[in-house]
Amino acid sequence: MISNQILQNTIDGLKNITRIELGIVDTEGHVLATTVEGIEECGGAITAFAESPAESQEVQGYQFFKVYDDNQLEYILIASGTNDDVYLVGKIAAFQIQNLLVAYKERFDKDNFIKNLLLDNLLLVDIYNRSKKLHIDTEARRVVFIVEAKHDKDGKLLENVRGLFGGKSKDFVTAVDEKNIIVVKELAESDTYDDMGKIAKVILNVFQEDNCEAHVAYGTIVNEIKEVSRSYKEAKMALDVGKIFFSERDVIAYSSLGIGRLIYQLPIPLCKMFIKEIFDGKSPDEFDEETLTTINKFFENSLNVSETSRQLYIHRNTLVYRLDKLQKSTGLDLRVFEDAITFRIALMVVRYMKYMETFEY
Repeated sequence: MISNQILQNTIDGLKNITRIELGIVDTEGHVLATTVEGIEECGGAITAFAESPAESQEVQGYQFFKVYDDNQLEYILIASGTNDDVYLVGKIAAFQIQNLLVAYKERFDKDNFIKNLLLDNLLLVDIYNRSKKLHIDTEARRVVFIVEAKHDKDGKLLENVRGLFGGKSKDFVTAVDEKNIIVVKELAESDTYDDMGKIAKVILNVFQEDNCEAHVAYGTIVNEIKEVSRSYKEAKMALDVGKIFFSERDVIAYSSLGIGRLIYQLPIPLCKMFIKEIFDGKSPDEFDEETLTTINKFFENSLNVSETSRQLYIHRNTLVYRLDKLQKSTGLDLRVFEDAITFRIALMVVRYMKYMETFEY
């Protein structure tokens, strides 16, 4: 359960403090981590010690100690040195490894529980029973963040995010697939959605410092453990919808998706029917770049002709001419609010359809 690198780091630290050489082997004598040279030659002695009832024993100038995991022998710790503190340091080291086993097992159990909670793999009664067993508050305020990163094959960024939140026992950092890192953040009563945006920026900075492209999305704040999966689904939707309609944003909140959230849930056949009825089979994104720029700027300025013409550096009459030309080709006058809304939605629907087409090939 504990990686060999963690074991090596632990005994390296203990050696630097105590000057006692240490090694850790499994019950079959395979070396997992060591600062001692030549302990491979003790294979027979290690096997014999593992099968004996002794908890510690001096063999061939080494001090052996047993390390258990739930009463099951997991490791043999070996200590070697020239001073009288070898036995004491060996006992301390064995105790430290024992505590690491407990801590990592607890983290694994919680991580497994959170993954199943997010994926809706638990019955309601199991959620509350396991929460109680793992000492997880069932009525705390929480929100789920999802980070999508492109280059984290070695898990380094996951550990960096864990460094931000994982040290706090009330927050959970996990991953359900290779691309997404999930943070289940417990909140104070005073925390607001503005605070969520700041937390998302802090998470994003972890990836930017490693020159890794990433996007962060988060759901709504929930008040019970059973609702965490809903916040996760919302964050997941925010991530997808953000790619379609808010590609310029690195951080996206579910609460800010607006009409994009509704369009994302429409079936494709219905979208095609809508475009055909409104534009008679034509697509509203087939206009030239000048026309599209004019349309987008007109929407940005809330259908204000004067402000739009000023920002486009064109005469007001030129803008009116372009809008008249668009009206003739589509039957929609963008100066009329209802027509403008229809056209705006149509552009978003086409964008959504194009995005979904990428998953069909």
